[in-house]
Amino acid sequence: MLIVLSPAKSLDYETPVRVKKSTLPDFVADSAKLIADLKTLSPQAVAKLMSLSDPLAALNAGRFQDWSTKFTEKNSKQAIFAFNGDVYEGFDAASLNSKAIDFAQDHVRILSGLYGLLRPLDLMQPYRLEMGTAFKNARGKDLYAFWGDRITNAVKKQLASQKKNPFLLNLASEEYFKVLQPKDLGFPVIAPVFQDAKDGKYKIISFYAKRARGLMARFAVEHRITDPADLRDFNLEGYRYSAAESKPDRPVFRRAEKK
Repeated sequence: MLIVLSPAKSLDYETPVRVKKSTLPDFVADSAKLIADLKTLSPQAVAKLMSLSDPLAALNAGRFQDWSTKFTEKNSKQAIFAFNGDVYEGFDAASLNSKAIDFAQDHVRILSGLYGLLRPLDLMQPYRLEMGTAFKNARGKDLYAFWGDRITNAVKKQLASQKKNPFLLNLASEEYFKVLQPKDLGFPVIAPVFQDAKDGKYKIISFYAKRARGLMARFAVEHRITDPADLRDFNLEGYRYSAAESKPDRPVFRRAEKK
């Protein structure tokens, strides 16, 4: 099993990390090519490209200027601890034990506009570059063109190295999963759906669904899931598997309305 997650806009480089182990991203050379082009952008150009406020644009233009091919304890942090959005609050890596972190390192991947594909313990310098950004580059009109089939091939290789029930668990957003070509993977892709009851109907509520993706990733890591059937036991924070609504590649998990 390999899990793919989206990154988060919010970052935390202040909270200390008890885990000392770290690795380096596989696509640093590609990231450096992107950074070389991003460094030519003024804060005003960054604001226009990413629809950011002036302060956020200045912050991220500065991050591009400061980015280095040398990753150190001062300029970097392990990705799983650096991201701080809804998904990562659900995953709550800081409370996982060392064996669970090791399992995550082997079975979790974070899709990234700048870094391509990150393992949980890959060192990451702060950035903001969403995968859907229409940033023209030497390889094409946007980041999907820049990454091409590189990420797909890397995921395929990692799945092929797994001996037991290799499958891809898609817990990423549509924007990020589009960078992969599922048909070229040659392995099953399972994409869970998380629905919450509201006004008597079950629907996908973005905020809750994001957190649920992180919760499922945590569940899979804690229970060392290798068989997709075992995902049906996911029951964190009130979610339950709904057999009637599910398909083999699209299991549905529902949570009753809070009273």
